[in-house]
Amino acid sequence: MQWQKVTIVGVGLLGGSLGLALRQRRLARQVVGYVRRPESVTACLGRRVVDFATQDLKEAVTGSDLVVLATPIAQMRTIAEQMQSAIAPNALVTDVGSVKGIVIQELEPIVLAAGAHFVGSHPMAGSEQMGVEASRGDLFENAICAITPNKNSPPEVVTRLEEFWTSLGARPIRMAPDMHDDYVSRSSHLPHVIAAELANYVLSPVHPKEQALLCATGFRDTTRVASGSPEMWRDIALANRKNLARVLGVFIEDLREFQISLETGDGKAIEEFFAVAKQRRDNWPGKDASPSPE
Repeated sequence: MQWQKVTIVGVGLLGGSLGLALRQRRLARQVVGYVRRPESVTACLGRRVVDFATQDLKEAVTGSDLVVLATPIAQMRTIAEQMQSAIAPNALVTDVGSVKGIVIQELEPIVLAAGAHFVGSHPMAGSEQMGVEASRGDLFENAICAITPNKNSPPEVVTRLEEFWTSLGARPIRMAPDMHDDYVSRSSHLPHVIAAELANYVLSPVHPKEQALLCATGFRDTTRVASGSPEMWRDIALANRKNLARVLGVFIEDLREFQISLETGDGKAIEEFFAVAKQRRDNWPGKDASPSPE
């Protein structure tokens, strides 16, 4: 499959990696990036993640048969409204956001009104690093990519989007938007909250300076994702707040049970807690994959 023109709206880590992958695999005749700052234009061209970069949104989108939104979730609706008049009829518009329900609810009517199609995507790939400088052309290889169609999604358009992600080396799977948001609230969003709280609590300046010196590999591995973009994770937490608040409540209850086992000296319950965790982690197929949190 080769696209005539692919526009990437927001060329950071994900957008830049997408552009690199498209260019390296020669999947598009032209890859265009939309950015907000002049220095970002220079950075995009310097890293060769796109063929052309511009601060003019409509110029970037005009004539594209595929538009990928790779901006923070909270910016997507405004951007979609601004680019609506430039979207080509029958173009495919997608996104790489970590929450699907609210994105589809807000963006689909705008794109449909332009005579185009919107289907959500979420590649389970990324890094705690930020910016186009961290882009990698192989970022999506072997990564699961959730495709979230709804009743308005023509089957042939969904198939075309799946073929797009497959051509980048990803493994697309279809699921309903609400199911996606439920699942990632546990597997992605909750771990980020936990990592952030560990960093906040353990590295708090209220503790003696020796505390940080005793934080070794386990702490580093567990908190790595806490270095992610605060703006991005604010948007994700708010966009999926109902699911995240619910699973956070369950998690706190489970921790409370463990706390009671400690207080009562229940060695059997404590050992079972660690044994079950070890078994489930050891049997998890994804345990040997390269670290690439979305």
